[in-house]
Amino acid sequence: MSTPATPAPDLVAQAKADLATRLGIDATQVTVVSSTEVTWPDGSLGCPKPGMFYTQALVDGTRTVLEVEGTRYDYHSGGSRSPFLCTS
Repeated sequence: MSTPATPAPDLVAQAKADLATRLGIDATQVTVVSSTEVTWPDGSLGCPKPGMFYTQALVDGTRTVLEVEGTRYDYHSGGSRSPFLCTS
């Protein structure tokens, strides 16, 4: 079994900075639980919204799980889209 590839550090830094801004905290308070490269099954990047239509093609991207004070936050990215908080 191979180990999943690790995404570029800048994608993780972008996700950490976004979460820190959302929560009004310093990025040093954000812990990286995991960050792996994935292939999303479609253009929703693993975070579909009801009523939306997405391209039906495989999309290479990343999934980064961050944690602050015991709460985990799931960030997805792929294609040309920067990391975003997936709340669904």
